Formats: sequence, C-alpha cells, structure tokens
Amino acid sequence: MHDPNAFLLPLREKVARAAGRMRGRDGLSDSLFAGTQDRRRDPSSVGFAATFSHKGRRALFIGLLFIPGLAHAAAVDAYYERSVMAAADQRCHLFTGNLAAALGASQAQARGAAMRAGVSTAQLDNVQLRAYGAAGSAACNSNDITTAANRVRLAFDGYSKLQTMSYRGDVSSWWANRASSDNYTTWRLSQTEPFGWNTMIFGIGGRGADTGLLAVASFVDGARPYSARLVLRDAARAPEPFLNVIRASSDGRIPLSARMPPASATRAFFPQARGDADRMLLPAAAISGTAFRFPNAAADVLARLDPRESVAVEFLFSSGQTVRTAYVEVGDFAAGRAFLASAQR
Repeated sequence: MHDPNAFLLPLREKVARAAGRMRGRDGLSDSLFAGTQDRRRDPSSVGFAATFSHKGRRALFIGLLFIPGLAHAAAVDAYYERSVMAAADQRCHLFTGNLAAALGASQAQARGAAMRAGVSTAQLDNVQLRAYGAAGSAACNSNDITTAANRVRLAFDGYSKLQTMSYRGDVSSWWANRASSDNYTTWRLSQTEPFGWNTMIFGIGGRGADTGLLAVASFVDGARPYSARLVLRDAARAPEPFLNVIRASSDGRIPLSARMPPASATRAFFPQARGDADRMLLPAAAISGTAFRFPNAAADVLARLDPRESVAVEFLFSSGQTVRTAYVEVGDFAAGRAFLASAQR
C-alpha cells in the first residue's frame, strides 16, 4: 500500500517528484500487476519518463496542477510516464510486440488506478495529450528516447514474457491468457459471475485470431434465452460512474448491482450471434449453455468505463422470468485487453 502521508509532502518536494528528480513512486507500486504469479521487479518503480527534457517534465507538473490538491499526483504520474513511452513507441517503433503489449497493459492499469483514486476521464485524457506532446518533442534517436526506452526494456522484459495474468478487482477478477489455438476455442480474458443459481462467464474468447466479446451462461433449469443485451453507462449522458454507497456492506464493498447508472443514463448493445456454447467456454460443472457474441464496439466502450463500475448482461426469455440479469465488474478489463494485444511490427 502506498504511504498516505506522501500526499502531505511540502509543495517543493511534490514538484521535484512530479518532475522525476526523485525515484520514489508512492502510488502504484503495490497495485500495478497485482495478482500476477510472477514477482519479478515491479515496472511501476522505474521512472523512465523522467529522463525526458525539462519541457516534458514541466508538462507533467502542469497536468498535475489540474488535479485538486495534488492528492492524486502519484497515480497521474504513473499514467503519464506510461503514456509518454507508449506514444514514443508508436512513433519510433522502439519495442517488440510483446514488450509493447506489456507496456500498453501497464498504461491501461495505471489509468484504472488513477480513476479509482478519483481522477476523472477528462483529466486523464488531458494528461494523455500532454504525454503525447512530450513524446513528440524528442527525436527518435535522441538521448532522451534512447535512455527512457532502455529503462522500459529493463522494467518490462519479465512481464512481456508472461502468458497469464490475474487482475483483481473490488468484487471480481479478470483472468487473461495469451495462449491461443487454431484447433479449439478458449477464453482469452474472462470473468466468472454467479447470478442466482446460474453462472455466466463474460469476456473475450474464440479460436485462433477469431476472437470477440462473449457472454456464455448456463441455467440450472435448462432455460435457453432467445437473446441478450449488454447494458452499460452512456458516457454522453453520464460522464461519471454511479456508485451507490448506501448499499455498501460492512466492509465497504458495493455490490455490483449497485454500481449501475439509472436506465435513463445507459446504452445497450445487442448480440451479433447466438448459439450453443462450445464446451471449452462453459462454466465449471456445466454441461450445456448459450453463447452470445457482442460487437467489437461494445468492447471498446467497456474499456473506457471507470473500473469501479459494473455492466449488466440481461438474458431475455419468451416465458417465465423473462429477464435474468448478471453483473460484471469493469475492473481492469482495459488492461487485460491490452495484455492480449500483439503489436504488428
């Protein structure tokens, strides 16, 4: 856990830390890559973007000034650094595909950590723009780029070789698996959620390169839904997440059903396809189930949501209980999705 007293540092020390002159990283060293089975050096402890010019470091500090009281400076700092290097890689082709994917996953996870700390999407978008500007201010063969790229390679080399990752959330977890096969169907990124006596697995799955956003559900009464809809917050109507703290448990956890916005602030995606679920995609102990594939645009929207909120999958039936709803924690979906990516070089 980071030291809460770090946010009480004198302004001069905060400026120095933001500018990268201090090696401390109080905000994310325990949260980045939480749950991974590999305990090698934590990339979050490496201040690789700090090697950039004074102009780039000053852009970071200016960005931090827009966060009230600098309370979230450490989280924004980590996101800024990863964004700088991701932008530099896009322009200069610095890293291998696996290393770029590891950096992208870390960038997405740092963004999620900043959101959990209360930084808004608009603020993070502004930080990202400043990071892109800083990356574009240095030539690809400059000492700044070369030194920072070497630090990234040192920090992320071990993580780039990982095949699996677990991303713990407040209530649920995402499980990511880079392994794929052209011969059978697998889950690449998944979250398992019981609802009532039923079970759903939601995430990215498929065979070989043909993957998509799937919901696979098995119902104990053998019922088969004729359709489903994925319901999530409409950022155009509700810029910030809805978290009903009144329904929190004694340990402070908010149930997934209390992390949804009102219906007037949601949008829905309907499946592109429906069919019997492949046995490799079924929940444990299930002998049959129904699979729905949602459009790729739904995954893009999901990846932009706040990690603290949830989305709903509503299964629709023609009789009996006509709607049965399962909830999914957004969590680090974006980071898991980035972890699976293979950059084309």
